[in-house]
Amino acid sequence: MKDKSVLPLPLYRASQVRELDRIAIEEMGIPGICLMERAGSTAFQVMQTCFPKAKRIIVLCGTGNNGGDGYVVARLAYLAGYDVTVLQLGNTNQLKGESRLAFEGMLSVGLSPQVFSEKKLSIVDLIVDALIGTGLDRDVAGKFRDVIDAVSRRTCPVLSLDIPSGLQADTGKVMGTAIKADITVSFIGLKQGLFTGDGPEYCGKIYFDDLQVPEATFKQVRHTVSRLPDILCREAFKRRPRNAHKGAFGHALIIGGERGMTGAARLAAEAAGRVGAGKVSIATRTAHADMLNLTRPEIMCHGVETAKELKTLLEQADVVAIGTGLGQGQWAKEMLEAVRHTDKPIVVDADALNLLAHSPFRFSNSVITPHSGEAARLLHLSTDEVESDRFAAVQALQLRFGNICVLKGAGTLIADTQGQINICTAGNPGMATGGMGDVLTGVIVGLLAQGFSTLQAAHLGVCLHGKAGDKAALEGERGLLPSDLLPWLRYFVNPELQQTD
Repeated sequence: MKDKSVLPLPLYRASQVRELDRIAIEEMGIPGICLMERAGSTAFQVMQTCFPKAKRIIVLCGTGNNGGDGYVVARLAYLAGYDVTVLQLGNTNQLKGESRLAFEGMLSVGLSPQVFSEKKLSIVDLIVDALIGTGLDRDVAGKFRDVIDAVSRRTCPVLSLDIPSGLQADTGKVMGTAIKADITVSFIGLKQGLFTGDGPEYCGKIYFDDLQVPEATFKQVRHTVSRLPDILCREAFKRRPRNAHKGAFGHALIIGGERGMTGAARLAAEAAGRVGAGKVSIATRTAHADMLNLTRPEIMCHGVETAKELKTLLEQADVVAIGTGLGQGQWAKEMLEAVRHTDKPIVVDADALNLLAHSPFRFSNSVITPHSGEAARLLHLSTDEVESDRFAAVQALQLRFGNICVLKGAGTLIADTQGQINICTAGNPGMATGGMGDVLTGVIVGLLAQGFSTLQAAHLGVCLHGKAGDKAALEGERGLLPSDLLPWLRYFVNPELQQTD
């Protein structure tokens, strides 16, 4: 039996999963009730494994296929000796197809549904959520909202079938209210909304079963969203040759550090060095250069006040990053204009993006790394609008500004020039602090310096950043500092040090 905790990389929209389901039934000849039985059986097995002490089970069922999965779980649990209560929302006379068959199968063993009452949630070991499923396209309302809110007031664990009720499968947005699951068991194809936006907070640990659908089925549905593989970092870095020299690993130039924000440029520069750039320089305000040279002598810091002074440094560098602590004053505008026509790989972040929002143009070979607030300014939207559909936002940014776009946040997204989007599932809430984006900028430009393409550097950089953050957070998420990631970045770019990470 496959390990249900091992997740595939491809991710799908709800409509694509429905198409997979249709192909499996109509073209591959698998009866729909067979798929439903397999889904319920898998969920029951996960329930037994993850909640071994649970004896009193409540299964919340709607009237769609998600409810049908719930009927199967309820029947199997009842036959196995669990104390099972099925609470029904919606008229069972509306049941049809496989859901009707699953309902009749549950009735046949002597288990009947009851009308929902919040009092029935008082003494229970586990709630199985089979209310809504993946078809949700409007805010949850009425009785369904009341039930979800009632579940939210309880402390007992929740296992959701396919997706937590109230979570939008394509975007990861909470549609008014949603069940916060401890475990989510997803079927046939992983839904992309599980991994970004509100998804990671509401899904808990995710398990998956393809329900034995033939591989040929998946080849008929083209997916454009994938998770980044966990082994990406380990595979990317080869042992360096003994005769290597610093020139072989590139020269990264970081432009930033307006008054009061020199730390941003330093964090980026240190991160670039920690991932292996051969040389790292900072172009900053003249008043800051001597201090930076003294406190971090490995970094070459240059005082620059005009575009003409920056030109020489640009000519010497192999790759560029601009924006960290840049500010939005006249100096910042002059620095941005100076790199506007560079054909060198460039990472554009922070205040450089804010300036671009006012005077948009496209770099020829860039990675832009906005968070949702910067993305909102670039797209002339609100932050809530960006967060409501992060996939649409990152695609719009890529189309407008070209090259590679990294939309930072819970479930960071990377959009490329071919219409593909990758999601990084590493990272944690402790990383929501000032300076983390500066570290990511440094990581990406440090990888570019070593010859990785813009897409490779974005994929690998986001992965390294998230994994380093997760390692640093083992000592506690609260109080995590961006500089805490630096030693772990060095660890992950040396795969010979890693055993099981």
